Amino acid sequence: MIQIGVIGAGSCDEELRRTAEETGSEIARNGSVLVCGGLGGVMEASAAGAKKEGGTTVGVLPGDSRESANPYIDIAIVTEMGHARNVIIARSADVLIAIGGEYGTLSEIAHSLKMGKTVVTLESKWEIEGTIKANSPQKAVRIAIDSFNK
Repeated sequence: MIQIGVIGAGSCDEELRRTAEETGSEIARNGSVLVCGGLGGVMEASAAGAKKEGGTTVGVLPGDSRESANPYIDIAIVTEMGHARNVIIARSADVLIAIGGEYGTLSEIAHSLKMGKTVVTLESKWEIEGTIKANSPQKAVRIAIDSFNK
């Protein structure tokens, strides 16, 4: 089963929230596992979308408590590593979808690319060589799955 990482900021506006939720739903509809940072914003919205479709969600948490995970996380991985957990997310996901994002997301993109992972971007403010831009959640998930199956 493919593990698709969804990365993005811990807070987001309504438009990004909808995009993240639809991305999570699409991941679950395609029988994939969603891996994220387990907190709020894009992470919570994508996990909520996946759960709505009966999907499985994994949250790689920065702190020392499973209770810090958003309510849509099935499997909480406690790291007590802060932002260093971004490397674990990048390593654990087979492919990644970056939705919007701030500097933490940028670090996850960089780590993922360095590891040779496919990174698809949605509504990104950065043009990063090596990433693939998608114009919808459905397209982003299709690119992610197709790249994994190559």
